[in-house]
Amino acid sequence: MGECKVVTMGCRLNAFESEVIKGHIHRAKLENIIVINSCAVTQEAERQTRQKIYRAKRENPESRVVVTGCSAQINPERFAKLKDVDAVVGNAEKLDPDFWADLPSHLAEAKIQVNDIMSVRETAGHMIHGFDGRSRAFIEVQQGCDHRCTFCVIPYGRGPSRSVPAGEIVKQITALVNNGFKEVILTGVDLTDYGKGLPGSLTLTTLVRKILKLVPELERLRLSSLDPMEMDDHLISLFGDEPRLLPSVHLSVQSGNNIILKRMKRRHQREDVIKVCEKLREKRPEVTFGADLIVGFPTENEEMFEDTRTLVREAKITQLHVFPYSQRDGTPAQKMPQVPNQERKRRAKVLRSDGVAQLQSILDEGIGSKARVLIENDEKGHCERFLPVIMNKTYKPGEIINTRILGRDGNHWIGKGI
Repeated sequence: MGECKVVTMGCRLNAFESEVIKGHIHRAKLENIIVINSCAVTQEAERQTRQKIYRAKRENPESRVVVTGCSAQINPERFAKLKDVDAVVGNAEKLDPDFWADLPSHLAEAKIQVNDIMSVRETAGHMIHGFDGRSRAFIEVQQGCDHRCTFCVIPYGRGPSRSVPAGEIVKQITALVNNGFKEVILTGVDLTDYGKGLPGSLTLTTLVRKILKLVPELERLRLSSLDPMEMDDHLISLFGDEPRLLPSVHLSVQSGNNIILKRMKRRHQREDVIKVCEKLREKRPEVTFGADLIVGFPTENEEMFEDTRTLVREAKITQLHVFPYSQRDGTPAQKMPQVPNQERKRRAKVLRSDGVAQLQSILDEGIGSKARVLIENDEKGHCERFLPVIMNKTYKPGEIINTRILGRDGNHWIGKGI
């Protein structure tokens, strides 16, 4: 069989969906197919997608290149114009096994195979049995977003908010645990919106409790990005009640200035972020925090930027995903007064440096402590708090090692198995 591969761009949700696509391609017995699963969150992500397309065709001239993902969904015509692209496939179609089973006839019909994502109202549970080269697994439990942040195009790529039935999720996690995975991460576009569209009163809190009860063999459960405004007391208490729910929380913060947050059309204020972090530390003192942050958003001045820097320190956020604001066609923010590109890049560099300082500080505080490290690549891994650790010897990927923290080397701990 000729080479078939899937190239993943962007988020953890895409990583999960790439595994689903691989399974569909394998079962359809397709040959010489390269799928580029694209991301649309920034202009840079789209540029990298185009680079992957050119490289795929250059290295595999006999293969057909299929572009899917959020960029393909939002602007299929842009990719259809590229001579190296054989087909552009929508976000709904890419997860449909029948679509891949009948791919040759679809390719003969039209280059663009993208339907209206806003009409999709259900999300199926997709069974996969492992992740190539990964020691932890991602599970899609929610899709789409009903909010309209002024900088974001993702709702137009993912469609309305919808959830996977809890029974399907439990079945999927059970299969992964049976295949040797010890840690699972729940993912979604708007994870804290879980339950929408499902019967009953399911929430993310009830889903987590159900998973931990029905899959007792699962050692570690982690949550991906959470909306501070939807972090209610029930979800916060869960971190104190359930030791297998790992003490690391990644928040969709975006800015530390209330005026900018309002212009972004976010629903929280900086005070809400600080309060959530304080409450979580009361329930789980060892909890660590990450955050998505945008700098150089239209109208952001130096004082507003300093508010974001201050928030990072006050909330003790250690793992920062910093993005210079990226103009996206058709968004309200595109029409606002823009911050110069060079200034956006400068602020991003400053904030990333702040994040490194915060991370190194918390690593220094933990020297001499104990941790359980999930090995990801020979001697490298992450502990329960998602802090990076390099072990003093090689272990098998996927093992969880009881570890003594001996010291810090740069931005990671040095650990020794005990």
